[in-house]
Amino acid sequence: MAEHIDNNKLNDDVRYRFDYFSKFINFTSEDIIALNTLASSVLPLIPVIVDSVYRKLFQYDVTKEYFIINNDKYDGTLTNNENISLESTQMIFRKDMLSGYLKRLLLQREWTNEFLEYLSRIGRMHTNQLGSSSINVEYLHINTTLTYIENLFIENVCSNDNFDNLTKKNILLALNKVFRIQSDLFIIYFLQPSTDHLSTQTIKHKYQKCTCS
Repeated sequence: MAEHIDNNKLNDDVRYRFDYFSKFINFTSEDIIALNTLASSVLPLIPVIVDSVYRKLFQYDVTKEYFIINNDKYDGTLTNNENISLESTQMIFRKDMLSGYLKRLLLQREWTNEFLEYLSRIGRMHTNQLGSSSINVEYLHINTTLTYIENLFIENVCSNDNFDNLTKKNILLALNKVFRIQSDLFIIYFLQPSTDHLSTQTIKHKYQKCTCS
């Protein structure tokens, strides 16, 4: 008999959604250990990875333009599009935010409700659901950026002589799973009415056309 999954609860409860998703793709404590193992090797390279991500985003006007828009935490002076560089104040702020996120993603030992709410908020803060100061990024750009970051980690794992083949396999599988989980916690907000002001515990079951289409 098929296991019953409450479809409404999938969209009302982040924990329930994660539990279903992780069970479906077999994301377990072994994957978390694999990510922690990667962290021991890759953490010193996080600044290089982050810099590479933003250099990539600066290659296209359609992604670069988002960095002259304020988000919900930055309260400094914004440099305009013509003068912005990777060393501009708002870019240093964003690089610090991404560095902290990647470190936490790899170092997290228990995927608690608080951590899931953090991942969910990462998704929500890239839409206009936190108010007018939020950055409403199209999901296409989110997806390309997550894929690019994942590939940077994959390249590091494949070239790392400190890992045997089994460890590499486990880390690569864990990376694939964790980025799919994070991607899901982005896209759920792109499928919501843009006027809703939602928390991670009150995601409504009102799907609309994705803003990236």
